[in-house]
Amino acid sequence: MKKIVLAFFLLFSSFVGANEIPGHAQGLKEVLITVTTLDNKDQQGVLSLKTNSNQPKYLAVLLPGYPSVVLPEMKNEVMYSSKLTGNFLIRARRHLADTDIAVLIVDCKPTITGVCSSSYQSSVERHQDVSKLILEAKKKYPSIKEVWLVGTSMGTISSSFMPTYDANFYTGAIHTAAITEPYKKGSYGELGNFNYKKINIPQFFIHHKDDPCDKTTYSGAQQISKDFALPLITVLGGSGFKGPACEAETQHGFKGSEKEVMNAMTAIIKSGKAIQLEIN
Repeated sequence: MKKIVLAFFLLFSSFVGANEIPGHAQGLKEVLITVTTLDNKDQQGVLSLKTNSNQPKYLAVLLPGYPSVVLPEMKNEVMYSSKLTGNFLIRARRHLADTDIAVLIVDCKPTITGVCSSSYQSSVERHQDVSKLILEAKKKYPSIKEVWLVGTSMGTISSSFMPTYDANFYTGAIHTAAITEPYKKGSYGELGNFNYKKINIPQFFIHHKDDPCDKTTYSGAQQISKDFALPLITVLGGSGFKGPACEAETQHGFKGSEKEVMNAMTAIIKSGKAIQLEIN
C-alpha cells in the first residue's frame, strides 16, 4: 500500500511540475548564464534549447524591445517569468528554438535597471558585453557555428550597431518591427541617417504592414529596404490586437502571427536567404 501511495505521489508531483511550466517556455530547457564585463559587472542572459537538442548549429541572440531590461526569474529549469515575458521575441522563443537553433535572451547591464538606454545599446560596450555572453554559450555548446542577431523594436538599435564593431563575429542580423523613424518625438536619434551598408553581413527586415507605432512605420521599413537593397518580409493579418500602439500586443508585436514569423526567421537562419517575402 505504501508503495502505491508513493508511486501516486511521485506521478502527481511530476504532473504538477510539468504544468507549472508557463506556455512561453513549453518544450524548452533553459539555463541562466552570467559573465563578467570589462567594467567588472555581471551580465546575464538566458540560454534556451529544445529539450531534445544537444548539438545546436546556430545561435539566435534575442535583443528585446523597450525597456530591453529582462530581469529573468528561473524555476523548473526554465525562465519562468521576467519583466519582458510579453515581449514578442521572448513570448515566442519556443517557436524559434529547435534541434539546430539555440536561443540566447540578452538582458541589459545590471547597473541599468529602468530602461536599457539607446546610447548604451548603440555603443561598442554593448557589443563587448553581449559578445562575452555569446562566447560563454558557445563554450557550453561548441557545436554552434553561426551567430545571428535578432532584434525587435528598441532592440534593433543593438542588432544594427553591434555588427558595425565586429562584423566577423556575427553571421547575420534580423531586424523585426525596426526603428524606422529615429527623429520622431520619443524615438532614438542614434539611428538617424544610419548607414546599413556599414554592416558587412546579411540583413533582413520583418515588419507588419499595419504596424501602428509611429517609431516603426511600415513605409519607413520599405524605404530602408529600397535604399539599402535589403530584403523586407511583410507580415499581414494576426489577431487579438490590444493595448498601446508601440507595445507588444498589437501588430507591432506580431500578435497572433508569432509562430509564422518565427518560422520565417528559422528559414532565414538556416539558409541565409529570405525564403518568403510575405507572411499571412
